[in-house]
This record gives sequence, structure tokens and C-alpha cells, in this order.
Amino acid sequence: MPKIKTNRGAAKRFKRTPSGSFKRAQSHRRHILTKKSTKRKRQLRSPATLHHADVASARRMIPYC
Repeated sequence: MPKIKTNRGAAKRFKRTPSGSFKRAQSHRRHILTKKSTKRKRQLRSPATLHHADVASARRMIPYC
């Protein structure tokens, strides 16, 4: 049986947690930061979990993590 290729874009975006869910980075932190409040930018630093509807596809894209 051949190995399954990992989707490299997904591997860079998601990290597996010990419980089996996936961590992801928050969006809206790349540019146009001057109009966003300091509180908003600080809260966007913290990782979020992937929605449960997307976990199955993420697991398929990153089979060996």
C-alpha cells in the first residue's frame, strides 16, 4: 500500500492537539492593523480550534500527524 501524501498547505495551517482536535491561527492579523484596537489584535494572537465539521477533512489532509 503506498503512502498518502500530506497536504503541505494544511500541515502549515493546522496542528494536532493531544485530544485529537486541530488548532488553527486566527484570521485578520496580516494587514490593515492600524484601525484595529490593541485588545482585538491581542485576542487574535490566541489559537482557535477547528470547527467540528472541518475536522474530518483536516484529518484526511494530514494523515500522519
